[in-house]
Amino acid sequence: MNKCQQNLDFNKLSTYSVKDRQSKVSKDDFAGIWQKQGSFSDFLDTLPAILAGQDLRAVIHEIASAAKQNKEVCLAMGGHVIKTGMNPILIDMMDKKVLTMLSMNGSGIIHDLEVAMVGKTSEDVAASLGDGSFGMAKETASFLNQAIKNAQKNNIGLGKAVGEMILKENMEYQSSSLLAQSAKMDIPVTVHVAIGTDIIHMHPDFDAAACGRASHLDFKIFANKIARLDKGVYINAGSAVIMPEVFLKAITLVRNIGHHPKNFTTVNLDFIRHYRPMTNVVNRPTQENGKGYSIVGHHEILIPLIFAGVLEKL
Repeated sequence: MNKCQQNLDFNKLSTYSVKDRQSKVSKDDFAGIWQKQGSFSDFLDTLPAILAGQDLRAVIHEIASAAKQNKEVCLAMGGHVIKTGMNPILIDMMDKKVLTMLSMNGSGIIHDLEVAMVGKTSEDVAASLGDGSFGMAKETASFLNQAIKNAQKNNIGLGKAVGEMILKENMEYQSSSLLAQSAKMDIPVTVHVAIGTDIIHMHPDFDAAACGRASHLDFKIFANKIARLDKGVYINAGSAVIMPEVFLKAITLVRNIGHHPKNFTTVNLDFIRHYRPMTNVVNRPTQENGKGYSIVGHHEILIPLIFAGVLEKL
């Protein structure tokens, strides 16, 4: 037997009663049992008051509370939200005066337009990259690059320009378009473009100056909404870089010029936890006051769950 083993006397171990210990999980927080033919509200009540179960109900509560008080509920997103089929839900939330602004990166207008135009989107990149045909859809590029020119001509943002043009062209599937329906409802959709990231930037009729100007105008519209975020909710869904950076810049801008929205809630929804959404959306903007939540999961499950819960509360 070596010296270390000889010197350890386990009989000297100090213990305490588990009854007196502070514990992080209680049976009172456990999940409830589902009863057949129950309501959706009943289902939400069965979720455990633990981790994401608790956060999901908190997010639903904050969105519903903001909507009841006519506060801002803004949703920013990456193009994948459209590609997972969430347009009907987001359009319904705008129509019911829950969502007060949508924001997206440059890919959003591409997928939304193609849905409006032909009822389908999302190119198979792997199949077309090898021969250089990826991103070369004629109608998509021609339409959006004309919308960019219209935005400059009419001194409007890019989101509004695309939405109004879809309506003017009376596209077959415009009822499924976020941009068209937001234009019809006069609810802002702001588009935040990083030059060189979208397929339309490869085409010869792309006007980078006009695009930059329209996107910057959308940033001003976006910042104006963020200035009124007091007691509201900001949701980031599926944007790992662009929209979190836009939100952070808008928050510091409005605070710098004298607006101090307080007690707002931020939410990040995505498949994994990325650095920028966690720091620029969930943590930093709410550190003085407010609440931030991050719920990991698929858009096609989380977004329907959350907004169905909101409608139940409304």
